[in-house]
Parts: sequence; C-alpha cells; structure tokens
Amino acid sequence: MPKMKTKSSAKKRFSMTATGKVKAGQAGKRHGMIKRTKKFIRDARGTTVLTDPDARIVKKYMPYDR
Repeated sequence: MPKMKTKSSAKKRFSMTATGKVKAGQAGKRHGMIKRTKKFIRDARGTTVLTDPDARIVKKYMPYDR
C-alpha cells in the first residue's frame, strides 16, 4: 500500500494534543474587531480544542498525526 498524503493546509492550521484532540486557532478574529464585544475578544484569545465532529474531519486530513 502506498502512503497516504497529509493535507498541507491542515498541517499548517491544526495541531494535535497528547491525548489526540485537535487544537486550532480561534475563528472570527481577523477583522471587524470594532463590532465584536470585549467579552468575545477576551474569550477568543489563544487556541481552542475542536468539537468531536469537526475533529473527525481534520483527523482524516492528517492520517499520521495521532
């Protein structure tokens, strides 16, 4: 069997935790910050762990990063 390929876009955007969860940057912070609430900006700092349905999709893109 040939090796499966990793999606280059996925390996740049996502990383895995030691327990196998998927970490991603927080969405909705590129522009338009003036209309966001202060609470949203505070809560959207750093990275977040994806939910299980989203993580399942990303794990298909990165078959060897488990």
